Amino acid sequence: MKNVKRFVVVVGLVSVLAPAVRAAESDGWVALFDGKSLDGWTVSENPSTFKVVDGAICVDGPRAHAFYTGPVRGGKFKNFEFRCEVRTEPGANSGVFFHTRAQTGAGWPARGYEVQINNTQPPHNGYYECKKTGSLYGIRNVYKSPVCDREWFALHITVRGKHIQVRVNDTLTVDYVEPARPARGAQRDGRTLSSGTFALQGHDPSSRVAFRNIQVKPLADDLADDVDGPVSAQEESADVLALGMSNFPVLDLHAHLKGGLKVEEVEALSRRTGIGYGVAPNCGVGFPITDDKGIEAFVASMKGRCVFLGMQAEGREWVKTFSPKAVALFDYVFTDSMTFTDDRTGKRTRLWVQDEFEVGDKQQFMDMLVGKIESICDREPIDIYVNPTFLPKPIAGEYDALWTPERMKKVVAALARNGVAMEINARYKLPSTAFIKLAKQAGVKFTFGTNNGGKDDLVVPAYCLEMIRQCNLTPKDLFVPGSGGKKAIERKAMPK
Repeated sequence: MKNVKRFVVVVGLVSVLAPAVRAAESDGWVALFDGKSLDGWTVSENPSTFKVVDGAICVDGPRAHAFYTGPVRGGKFKNFEFRCEVRTEPGANSGVFFHTRAQTGAGWPARGYEVQINNTQPPHNGYYECKKTGSLYGIRNVYKSPVCDREWFALHITVRGKHIQVRVNDTLTVDYVEPARPARGAQRDGRTLSSGTFALQGHDPSSRVAFRNIQVKPLADDLADDVDGPVSAQEESADVLALGMSNFPVLDLHAHLKGGLKVEEVEALSRRTGIGYGVAPNCGVGFPITDDKGIEAFVASMKGRCVFLGMQAEGREWVKTFSPKAVALFDYVFTDSMTFTDDRTGKRTRLWVQDEFEVGDKQQFMDMLVGKIESICDREPIDIYVNPTFLPKPIAGEYDALWTPERMKKVVAALARNGVAMEINARYKLPSTAFIKLAKQAGVKFTFGTNNGGKDDLVVPAYCLEMIRQCNLTPKDLFVPGSGGKKAIERKAMPK
């Protein structure tokens, strides 16, 4: 009861400042909520979950859904623009359904699409809901929310023919065109465009959400598809979509803004393919970001974006170049074992630069490399080990022979004891299937990464998708930033 009172007070204080609900039509917009009552709304399952407080519909209680059943269009909308303002409490999960129909029984709405509202819901009973605010639930997932809890934000949904767009404040999060034959499967065959009403979701007793200024602009039913060219017959990335529907986080956390690639293009690619991205600048001596101010400027420039922010920690010097406070601004930190000081020569070595290294005795080189990987995992506060198990060109063809079971076990043990995830790299097609299976057995988490060099090679990570199948990876095997627990920089001190 204390939580309910606290929620009502907070919403009330903020709602006092809200603009009055428009009762009359304005530029085609019509109010679906009068700001005073639930007239025109029918609540299923647990009616007490929905209350009106200070001009807002407050959701606080066990699962329930409020369906619009009022007079506007008889509650039947095909093409439309819908908008409302939403405010979440920490840990909340909710959503707005469209093209659905009122139901009186228990359960989730069986028809229509859901636009997800979830900024910070924690894992529950081993399940982490990785679909965040602005997602077209299970169809085009957003993995990082562009907004924060306890702040009012604008949600805008547009349907024109087969074209669905979702905006959160000014950020376009979904730009999806439903194909002629949408891939849904038997359990989600109702998640298609048709016509119907809207519904607000009360997800669970821990999810407290408020809605206000709920309006719709009905559009003509015979409106032409708002797309360039003909509607596709099939899904563009059906395999990615199938994974997304099963809450499998299809994330490329190793994307670089190089070769003229802009973050807007990365976001557009994400909307098209359904793959989420993490963009990572190179940080270290001789790289684009060399100090704390550079980190702060980069993070500020990405505010409100639907991409994770990763730090590629370059070389072994990075731990003395940046402060823990600045590093913690990133969602995660990753590094590789491609730069180190050669124990045999005392020289700084970069394994991808032919003139900077000498393999010499292969077995000695491999033992040194394994030792470097172990040291990196043990000493440096990193979340992900990327470009994993990379070997320089002169010996890359002997990968399976040089990466012996004993050496693989040492690397896997270092990852496991430090809680470091291992990247499955699409560009280098690393690590091997055997390495991945061994790491999975040890409880190591995985990420997917491209390590693109520019615009043209940031593509669907085919090798990663193949490893999901070959190694029987599940959502629980994946590392997702923000999914619970502390970041490495928060749990491990910088080495002295």
